[in-house]
Amino acid sequence: MNLTLTSREFNQDTGRAKRAAEEGPVFITDRGRPAHVLLSIRDYLALTGKQPRITDLLAMPEGDANIEIDLPARPDLPRPAGLD
Repeated sequence: MNLTLTSREFNQDTGRAKRAAEEGPVFITDRGRPAHVLLSIRDYLALTGKQPRITDLLAMPEGDANIEIDLPARPDLPRPAGLD
């Protein structure tokens, strides 16, 4: 799916443009002429042939910031002193 937005529309609703970029390129126009293209990082890397960086691969997707994990206790590590 391709979406075309004016610069004004893009500035007023960047969230819509970012969501649409997950489905395909978003064309942004200035005075009726194509001026910019917004791509997902996945599409950009595929287009340029670059390999993703480890930091990109480990980044949490938007909306998943509240992930809980249970880490096992490490008896070999020092424990904080109780100052009661």
